[in-house]
Amino acid sequence: SQSECRTQCKSVNLSSSVQVLIMGLDSAGKSTLRLPSQTVNTSPTVGFNVGTLELNKQSSLTLWDIGGQKSMRQNWQYYLDECKALVFVVDSTDAGRMPEAQKALKSILSDERLRGVPLMVLANKKDLPNSMTIREVSNKLNLNSFTDRVWEIQACSATQGLGLQQAFLTVNKLIKRS
Repeated sequence: SQSECRTQCKSVNLSSSVQVLIMGLDSAGKSTLRLPSQTVNTSPTVGFNVGTLELNKQSSLTLWDIGGQKSMRQNWQYYLDECKALVFVVDSTDAGRMPEAQKALKSILSDERLRGVPLMVLANKKDLPNSMTIREVSNKLNLNSFTDRVWEIQACSATQGLGLQQAFLTVNKLIKRS
């Protein structure tokens, strides 16, 4: 329920590291991002998963992996209060769902609490055949229309860990600049 979600979101307080939300449609590979050095079998996230990513001795990010099923997206708003960066994950092999991903991204970025919050788009599954280029993903998500925020896009493979370290180091830099 929504009140249960609000209570859970507020009750998890993880040190002083910076809160980063990981959102995207279901099956984009969000949960796999949290463990890039391991092969894991994941199941759909119901609610959220939280973990800390240590970047170096001075910096860590608290990653909130938020479920992306259509029924869960209405609850995304309850996770925004302390968000310092948004990582939006898309399945770069699934061109058919890009309009849905664009709509979800536009909707969440329209929330006043995300004004000025940096955006990192991860075009996941780049290791698979028929994956779109980051230019194609960028065009399909209409990222150039987001002129009021700093954003970057990076190709990655969550299962192989490709591109993830660089992506989260970039997220950290974007947060420090904003």
